[in-house]
Order: sequence, then C-alpha cells, then structure tokens
Amino acid sequence: MEKLLNYIGGQYVPPVSGQYLENIAPATGEVFSLVPDSGPEDVEAAVQAAEAAFPAWSALPLEKRHDLLRAISDGIATNLERLAQAECLDSGKTITAARTVDIPRAALNFKFFATALLHFASESYHMPGALSYTLRQPLGVVGGISPWNLPLYLFTWKIAPALAAGNCVVGKPSEVTPYTAYLLGEICNDAGLPPGVLNIVHGLGPKAGEAIVRHPKVKAISFTGSTRAGAEIARIAAPMFKKLSLELGGKNPNLIFADCDYEHMLETTVASSFNNQGQICLCGSRIYVERPLYERFRRDFVARVQAMRVGDPADPQTRLGAVVSKAHFDKILTYIELAQREGGRVLCGGHALQLPGRLAGGYYIAPTVVEGLPLECRTNQEEIFGPVVTIAPFDTDEEALALANGVPYGLSATLWTNNLRRAHHLSAHLQAGIVWVNCWLLRDLRTPFGGVKQSGVGREGGWEALRFFTETKSVTIAER
Repeated sequence: MEKLLNYIGGQYVPPVSGQYLENIAPATGEVFSLVPDSGPEDVEAAVQAAEAAFPAWSALPLEKRHDLLRAISDGIATNLERLAQAECLDSGKTITAARTVDIPRAALNFKFFATALLHFASESYHMPGALSYTLRQPLGVVGGISPWNLPLYLFTWKIAPALAAGNCVVGKPSEVTPYTAYLLGEICNDAGLPPGVLNIVHGLGPKAGEAIVRHPKVKAISFTGSTRAGAEIARIAAPMFKKLSLELGGKNPNLIFADCDYEHMLETTVASSFNNQGQICLCGSRIYVERPLYERFRRDFVARVQAMRVGDPADPQTRLGAVVSKAHFDKILTYIELAQREGGRVLCGGHALQLPGRLAGGYYIAPTVVEGLPLECRTNQEEIFGPVVTIAPFDTDEEALALANGVPYGLSATLWTNNLRRAHHLSAHLQAGIVWVNCWLLRDLRTPFGGVKQSGVGREGGWEALRFFTETKSVTIAER
C-alpha cells in the first residue's frame, strides 16, 4: 500500500502525527493508497519553509522565475500519461478527460502565468509637479485550497499565479483526490524549484485546511469548493483581514432558443450536462428550452443521454466514469429520490449501476434527466454536482431570464441563440460571472473567472489573479 507524503521544504515528509487516511479508487471502491492526515504542526512546518524561501524567491529576476515555472509546465507535459493515469485512478474520471483536459490544462496554467509575469505592469500618473506610480508587490506566504473534481487542473490554477507574482505557497489538495498533487512535488524538484517555494500539505479540510486559513502568517487564501466551506473560511479569515478569493458552487442555467444551431447546441448540451459525471462547477444542470423546440429537444436529448457509455474510467471508449466517492454517490442518489418526491418525472437514468468484475464495488450512476419540476423546488435550487439535470420549457425572453436568475447561485450561464440583440441583452442581465453564447467551457485564460451571489467573491485568471496575489502600493514623488 503506497503511502503518500507531504511536500515541505522541497522534501517528502510524513505527517507529524503519523496518521493516514484511506484513499479509495472510485472505479472499484477499493483502497489503493494512504494519505497524510495532517494537522496544524504540519502546516506550521510548511509555513516556516515558505517564509524562509520568500526573500530569495520574491527577489529572483523575473526571467529566472519565468524559466522555473516554464520548466514545471514542461515537466507536467512530459509526465502527461503518468499523471493522467493517476488522475483517472484517483478521481474516477475517464482517462480520455484526464489526457485531453485535466493534465494539459495543468501544464498550460504554469506556462500561461510564467509568460504573464513578464508582462505584468502597473500604472503611472503625471500631474503638475509630481509623478505617482503603483507598485504591486508579493504578499509573502499564501494558501491555496483546491477541490476534488479537477484535481491538478485547479490546484495549479492557484499555485501558478501565486508563484508568478513572487509569493511562496502552502497548498492543500482535496484529501479525496491527492495523488497528482503528490506527484507535482517531484516535478517541481526536477525543474529546480527552490525548496520551500511550494509546499503541499495533505489532509482534511477541518484540520489541515483550517490550520492554513487560521495561520497568522498566511496572507491570502484562494479556495475552490462548496459554498458551505467557503462561508466557514470567510468567517475565520475575515476578522484576520486576509485577502480572500472564493470560487464556490453553481446551479447553472442553459437557455436554448428555437433559433439556435440545433445540432451544435445538442452535442454541446450533452457535454455541458454530463462531462466529468456532471462534477464540474460550470456544468449546466438546469436546461430551459423555448417551447416550440421543447418536444424535439426532449426526444433527441434523452436519446443521446441514454446512448452514453458508463463504464471503466480507464477504458478510452467510456464516456462517463465513476463519481468521486461513496459519500457523494449517496448524496446524488438522495437528490434523485428527492426530485421524484417533488413531482419530477425521470426521463432516463435515475438509478445506480453495478458493473461487472473488479468494477462491482465502484460508484456508478446512470446519467439522469428529470422534467416537470418548478423553479422553487430543492432539486432546482440546490447544487447536486453529479450526472443529474432538469429540463423545462419557457415562452418568452423575460421568463427565461427569470428562471435563469431565480436561484441563489450565479457562477455561469449558457445561452443558445442566433439573435444578436437577444444575446447581448440577456448576457447583460444574467446574474452570472461567466456567460457563454453558442458555446460552453471555451476559456481564454486572460479573462476573469468567478461568480456572483453564493457562487463566490473575487476573480481568478489573467491579471485578476496576479493582482489578487499582490499588494498594491501608491508612490508619489514631487518634482521639487
């Protein structure tokens, strides 16, 4: 049984307590490794290592910092197959998704911010008799806490800009999917990253994660995860005046108008509903279709969903793998039962699947489509985060907008129409941090990323991320 280790000060070390958590493969339900059950003592060691490394790292010439981050990017790309296999085993996602989305994006995160740091600029202002300019300086030690759904993809999305801005990092990946973060330490060492610049502490949120948030020398927290956990982080960190970036839950609407490009819409909507078993915060879990198109859409959408292959995540032919854990598996099934109690009609799916052989103990759920539910019901108001979507018709643009905005979340929205005026009008009035028109998950890393309402505060991506991980200072010099 492999024991994963913390990565502190450039070395792999066991947890101070000597205690470990079981790491279960979702595809089989079997334990395949052990994860450090770290606590405040481990976080303290990581913070000390980061603090010791900060003066030299923050003073490193930008070109050298760029070269090190590019070397990490190249190391991820070189180890793509190894990392993809680890991600598939650890999270239950399909090997195809890991090979084509997760690991390439992790490499791109480092590449993007390695380049961005060379072009990060600040403003200057001339007035009669004086010149004012802005400095954006690294904060020091910062914390990054990432979720289980896109493990290395989102872990590096926090680490890369923090390091690019000149900070040192204490990061905690999800204890449910720690494997690729564990391997990242090795890649960082091979790339020549100085010890202590990046430290990775494994463990539970209420122990290791909370210790990072509470530590007085951690100046900022970037967190992606549930709204409930984000609220707890804010409760702890706000009185300490830490900078916070919280990317939280979503209950994203997909608005489909009759004038859309139908085949492109249908193919993309299947993907936006069920990619990564619906375990992406940007998945469209509420689908609203203009009434003249509704019957056709319902027939074709259900047929395509029923044809999706659920199976071994390691098989390249599999379209849906296993959901991430037994606890999450049970949660999703509970919501499917709730949907039926609330009056929903299950058009397909709605049940667990037991696969043969070594997969018999895995966590598989048939992709599920439900109709007939009102906006106000819990199924439409609460985040399920699984292979479950609801569908309903609408009659007017105003009704579509009211349905889209009628939940406490506001992360993303998808709009399908060829009416340019409608596209601009609805995009301006949708309560979401991200709006996709005639596409989904098309990401330019230069653009801001984040949500409104209970989907979080702050923005990641591009200059927004580098600004978050720096402190702004205004300097004014008189000419005489």
